[in-house]
Amino acid sequence: MYESYYGFKEKPFQLSPDPRFFFASNHHQRALSYLQYGLDQGEGFIVITGPIGTGKTTIARNLLNNINDANIVAVQLVTTILNPHELLALVAAEFQIEVEGSSKAELLQGIEQFLIRLNQQGKRALLIVDEAQNLPSETVEELRMLSNFQLDNKPLIQSFLLGQEELKGIIQAPDMEQFRQRIIASAHLKPLSEAEVKEYIDHRLQQANCNKEHVFDEGAYAVIHDKTGGVPRKINIFVDRILLFGFLEDLNVIDVEAVNQVAEEMEIELTGSLHAKPISESTATQTITTEIEAASLDSIKSTLKEVEDILDTTIKEKVKMARYVDKLLKQKNKELSQSK
Repeated sequence: MYESYYGFKEKPFQLSPDPRFFFASNHHQRALSYLQYGLDQGEGFIVITGPIGTGKTTIARNLLNNINDANIVAVQLVTTILNPHELLALVAAEFQIEVEGSSKAELLQGIEQFLIRLNQQGKRALLIVDEAQNLPSETVEELRMLSNFQLDNKPLIQSFLLGQEELKGIIQAPDMEQFRQRIIASAHLKPLSEAEVKEYIDHRLQQANCNKEHVFDEGAYAVIHDKTGGVPRKINIFVDRILLFGFLEDLNVIDVEAVNQVAEEMEIELTGSLHAKPISESTATQTITTEIEAASLDSIKSTLKEVEDILDTTIKEKVKMARYVDKLLKQKNKELSQSK
């Protein structure tokens, strides 16, 4: 869509985590350093927490992408609410461990034998558990029990836990003392500062091989930070939409006015729809009559104004979509004529 217009070789603000687009803010770099430190230690738990969309999964994938040690066999779990038995089954499946039965004892035996074979080959296992806040405390405790698998006083498996802020509450519970004593490092991710938002956006544009010197006006970055709170995932969604808007409006440089207009459009899309419960015709007539009798003239005018605004926005969106389709058709015709 807008990629060729702005000279990108790919979309710079995709939602799916991509290690190539990893941006090392101060907090993200510290978290990554803790993960790397834990990896070098080869034992204990590393815990990374943070609000939704702050980049925990991206950090994990960046770490996996940059592991140069062929002796580390790593898998990543994206968990839901699992009991201890289900967790063990998932661990066995991700490590591709063949287990004869499905009982907990058989799963544990199969996992232990697999880890011993890895150790004999000079290798060790790394388990990265994403969305760990979904795990009940007894399942987190099962992870601790897995860390008890040792050979020659060396742990056979290591675990990293990444989760939303609720994970801290699970770990801080009174009955989790033994687990807390196994944590060798932890970090909490925070949203990006205003300066980091600018660096983040410019970094992703550069990774997409942007050939323009300026895509955003300097003042636009502050508005983007204000509207997204500095949360990377929200920035991706918002800026992607802004770039589409810039393409449709033939903007060479996106300014504050454009950013505010997109923010207003997105706010209306999310919160401006009308919701009504189905009611019978007689009830509807009675309700309308009662409301008209009770409502003041100013209230009726206000309601009509709101409806008018919503209709106006809908018409604008229809026009914009028509322009967008027309623009795509012209672009396709141009490409076809050039290929002849």
